[in-house]
Amino acid sequence: MKLKWLGHSCFLITSDTGLKIIADPYSTGGGINYSPVNEAADIVTVSHGHLDHNNVAAVPGKPEVITGSGTKTAKGIQFKGIASHHDKSRGKERGANTIFCFTVDGIKLCHLGDLGHDLSREEIAQIGNVDVLLIPIGGFFTIDAKVASQVVDDLKPKVIAPMHYKTPKCDFPVTGVEDFLAGKKNVKKLNSSETEFKAGKLPETTEIVVLQPAL
Repeated sequence: MKLKWLGHSCFLITSDTGLKIIADPYSTGGGINYSPVNEAADIVTVSHGHLDHNNVAAVPGKPEVITGSGTKTAKGIQFKGIASHHDKSRGKERGANTIFCFTVDGIKLCHLGDLGHDLSREEIAQIGNVDVLLIPIGGFFTIDAKVASQVVDDLKPKVIAPMHYKTPKCDFPVTGVEDFLAGKKNVKKLNSSETEFKAGKLPETTEIVVLQPAL
């Protein structure tokens, strides 16, 4: 399985058979200065209806679109949507958010979308074991570095890929990746937007993989 960070909270997951899944495609503008999403996909997941996460129209072709809570199957992949919130006020400030869990090539991924709060015991149980965690860390609109670290402790993933943080192409009032990385071990800063994982060959100790945005 290949994981490619397109930018912001948008990832492209490609299975060994070539199936492509895009999570949270963004619209450019309004502080998002990444180049437009131009990767084709078979499936698109959308965590919530904000413009920096729901630009399905940017994805070429006619992908199946997965939204909302509950279990849905597309192209043989089962997606578990877990209801959560975009803020600490049960959605009163920024609305609802869906956490998506799905397994590709024997590797379970969890995309937290724009999670805005600590995870409850029920949410932790619903998510279950995680191999690769895609987690917002920049604060303001989402959980910040401190809360993200607690979420990591709660879920104990094998690999962490940070997202939704300040970069030269993101002008949001959020912090950069270094706040989250401070004091942490097993950090791999790659000079690439893409990395590859194999089931049974994931790190035994949680590893943070910092990718470069592709766009």
